[in-house]
Amino acid sequence: MGSFEEDKDIIKQNLECVTERPDAVFGIRMLMEDKCEMPDRETVQDVMNRHLGRSECFCYDAQVIGFSASQYSVHYAKENKDISPQLLIMGCKPITAPVMDGMEKSQTWDCPECDDILQQCTWQVAASDMMAAGLNYKERAEMLVQYVEALMELFPSCRAVVFDSSKKMFTREKLIRCRLPMESRFIYYAVNVRLFNIQGAGDMIVDSVGMSMLSLPDIQYHFHGVNPNAVVAHAYQILAYIFASGNPIKSGDSIDGFRGGHMDPSVQWRVQYENAMLPPARKLLDVNMGAYAAGVRE
Repeated sequence: MGSFEEDKDIIKQNLECVTERPDAVFGIRMLMEDKCEMPDRETVQDVMNRHLGRSECFCYDAQVIGFSASQYSVHYAKENKDISPQLLIMGCKPITAPVMDGMEKSQTWDCPECDDILQQCTWQVAASDMMAAGLNYKERAEMLVQYVEALMELFPSCRAVVFDSSKKMFTREKLIRCRLPMESRFIYYAVNVRLFNIQGAGDMIVDSVGMSMLSLPDIQYHFHGVNPNAVVAHAYQILAYIFASGNPIKSGDSIDGFRGGHMDPSVQWRVQYENAMLPPARKLLDVNMGAYAAGVRE
């Protein structure tokens, strides 16, 4: 591994690609009611090592803490170098722009206290990864889950967390109580399954946002005449399959649908990759729900 100074050119290249690759940086916002100080260097090093294994602090001051997640590495063929992902924590700053817009706030199913928290929390600590998009997707998911859990330990005054890639929101207490298996936590933490009613049409859309952080596809359903909670549950099951399998699904394939709210292999729904109907703009996996399908597919 090179030093931080030696790797500046590669870091610069990664920063320049952020606007070109939506998976380049995974952003985390920790919302606070009051300004907090950075934890001391020794505490940060201890917590990071316990959660992330071998790690190295390359930057520490009141404005930013930087760590190399040394047990992970990305190979850069052009430079013929292996570089560890960087994990950054920015100093506590006032919130000067809305954390979420109205549509995003309407989809905070996991945090019913959303409005109160956004009103009461006027400070935030931002954290992110960098140079991690080239990791194997399961490695990146594991690293990010461990990073989130380390941050929850380091910042006990955090009221809630918002993941920038999906605008999924949790209270700190809900995150630290999570007992899901490690392989299920990234989707639970950072992938939001949303529900929208189409006014005047009687149709609904369920879609996901956040899988792009792992270079995996989100999913979309345009439908009517069925309980949307069953569609949301189905979406999470398909996302879990995509994560576990590395996504072998191709346009024109069929997946198991459901009957009576339960997955049923005798019900087959055709899927294809399409542009998302709702922002953010992305290609995703559209599910044609057969008798329940609404709209026109590409």
